[in-house]
Amino acid sequence: MSTTMFALISGQSVVHAVLVLIVFGIIFGLLHWLISYVALPEPFAKVARVILAVAAVIVLLNVLLSLIGKQFISWP
Repeated sequence: MSTTMFALISGQSVVHAVLVLIVFGIIFGLLHWLISYVALPEPFAKVARVILAVAAVIVLLNVLLSLIGKQFISWP
């Protein structure tokens, strides 16, 4: 990665991305805890965890892509 690429990423966008990652990490952690606390039967719990993992990967990719200005999900 060249130094001009680093110049395109502003400090404000990095701080925003870190805050978004912290908030979504807390939300996904609470949802994972809730799935285990409710004690869903095993096929349903595994499906819920897979859906949660896919959502976490999508949010993570979107936050990382927003650093370079090419996010694929834009929420208000």
